[in-house]
Amino acid sequence: MPSPRSGRERRAGSGGRLEFLSLSQRGPAAPDSPSRRREPAGAAAAAPLPEEDCMKLNPSFVGIALSSLLAIDLWASKRLGVCAGEGSAWGSARPLMKVIEVSGHGIPWVLGTFYGLWHTDSSAAREVLLNLLFGREPAVERSMAKKVAIVGGGSSGLCAIKACLQEGLQPVCFERTGDIGGLWRFEEHPEDGRASIYRSVIINTSKEMMCFSDFPIPEDFPNYMHNSKIMEYFRMYAQHFDLLRHIRFRTSVCRVSKRPDFASSGQWEVLTESEGKQEAAVFDAVLVCSGHHTNAHLPLSSFPGIEKFKGRYLHSRDYKDAQAFRDKRVIVVGIGNSGSDLAVEISQTAQQVFLSTRRGAWIFNRVGDQGYPIDTILTTRLKTFLQGLLSSSITCDFMEKKLNARFDHSRYGLKPKHRVFQQHPTVNDDLPNRIISGRVRVKPNIREFTETSAIFEDGTREDVDAVVFATGYSFSFPFLEGCVKVVENQIPLYKYMFPPDLEKPTLAFIGLIQPLGAIMPISELQSRWATRVFKGLNKLPLQHDMEADIEQKKEAMAKRYVKSQRHTIQVDYIPYMDELACQLGVKPNLLSLFLTDPRLAMEVAFGPCTPYQYRLRGPGAWAGAREAILTQQQRILKPLQTRPVEEHLSPAMPLILKLIGAVAILAAVFAYL
Repeated sequence: MPSPRSGRERRAGSGGRLEFLSLSQRGPAAPDSPSRRREPAGAAAAAPLPEEDCMKLNPSFVGIALSSLLAIDLWASKRLGVCAGEGSAWGSARPLMKVIEVSGHGIPWVLGTFYGLWHTDSSAAREVLLNLLFGREPAVERSMAKKVAIVGGGSSGLCAIKACLQEGLQPVCFERTGDIGGLWRFEEHPEDGRASIYRSVIINTSKEMMCFSDFPIPEDFPNYMHNSKIMEYFRMYAQHFDLLRHIRFRTSVCRVSKRPDFASSGQWEVLTESEGKQEAAVFDAVLVCSGHHTNAHLPLSSFPGIEKFKGRYLHSRDYKDAQAFRDKRVIVVGIGNSGSDLAVEISQTAQQVFLSTRRGAWIFNRVGDQGYPIDTILTTRLKTFLQGLLSSSITCDFMEKKLNARFDHSRYGLKPKHRVFQQHPTVNDDLPNRIISGRVRVKPNIREFTETSAIFEDGTREDVDAVVFATGYSFSFPFLEGCVKVVENQIPLYKYMFPPDLEKPTLAFIGLIQPLGAIMPISELQSRWATRVFKGLNKLPLQHDMEADIEQKKEAMAKRYVKSQRHTIQVDYIPYMDELACQLGVKPNLLSLFLTDPRLAMEVAFGPCTPYQYRLRGPGAWAGAREAILTQQQRILKPLQTRPVEEHLSPAMPLILKLIGAVAILAAVFAYL
């Protein structure tokens, strides 16, 4: 029988590759087991083994068996798109080891680890195996960032504070106003440099899709919340995680500049002003959470004659309620979410409202099939997978047919030239009702203004008393001296977060995106990743790789969307969240879930992709994530059930239909794999 030494000598030509990979890089167990929620600290920083090393077979029987299991496991993980090698050592959780864990048979893992220790020539691999066997943390650079400056105390700023605390960093948040909430805090008078909303604003993403991933919104809160309810939720979140003590209110950030030794230290000097006094401090990292709804975009040069118009005109950020427009003839310019909302609201008091649009829009309803919130119906992993399989023309045909079934967009003067997925969607339940009742009249773009009227591009003229420009926002960061450059709402950032040309990755932008979905969970996941990058637990690619990714995204966006200042930071909710989750190592492992927790797997795969999915495993895993996912349907229905209703039970579904349904589900699962 050959000695272990002779076996190692025979493998010398392979460069000392690890021929057995310990299966102890285990995916997190069911989150309700505290002893199994721990992920290996620093796992994200460990370099993944090359694929060929993972699949190299040892000639011994044990090696063949274990390596075969690993090869199958690697194939399953790759087929599922589980980001092997990104965000954690050896990629994502291995589902076959998960089976061993759940069944309680740890002996194969222990034997396999000892086998790997005995047969490997690599000291690095041996150290990894010992760390895994004895639960030791690998040596990881953890001293990169200690003190983090956070600019802005809105929704992004709050989750940034919490992410810093979770990673053991020291956050200091600078908020120029006297309260939290940012965009969602209503103020009677707009404040310079801060987004402003009107009194009646109701969010167009539902509560289960917009909540922070480890703090569900109370079940009795409405699915689509008024801005006051959103603020109530933010206050509950801040109080629960004790965030307010880390915020310096009424403090403006004047300048953020690199320290002289930035190339080696990555530190920043932050100059702030409060009550007329300026103060400078040094920070190890900076998170910019000021958002992109700060500067009103008012393109008056595009409207000839506006300077001689004797009526009133204003930007939508200055609008508060409809009382000022009672019995007036009003034009609302722009058919985005704000423009359509204002047209509907003003039409309740005005004599007549004209809704002027250059391109038209496809109008979505908040209420979807069977009364469920539309985003919980559309934002599922299965639908995202199918949309990726089908051509954009087919998916657009399907959605446009569905939207036209509610009301024909051509007959209502709303149908645009572009397809439905080539523009950020407009969500409004009441606009077709106001159009059909004559209270809102849809008009083309304005060609010019006179002293008392507007002339449209179709040659028609209407006398008007006031104009509301719902023409969006632009963003800039004047306090960042030369670190980033914004041109026409375009800023080159890796994953819409990191400037690629910094010597040290200690600056990140949070919430600087326009998602097809809720922004709060995205900001939270961005913060979780950024803080681990600051600590050195996750690494960014080389500069040229980041720049290539930025360019690829820019080209894809230009190809998909109509050209507009609005379409420069667009992201699709699930693909972008999964992209971040891969970097962080928290993307749900569907194969593992189907093997170990089929009930949860069904909800993750076919139900709404709620933020809790990104707390099931990896860094920051939350013990309540599983329960939150399984009870999300109850929280959706709870606020609707305010009156007892006797339900008439329908006849039981025939067995043949159940079998057909089961086959269809299995086919979809295997197609997804």
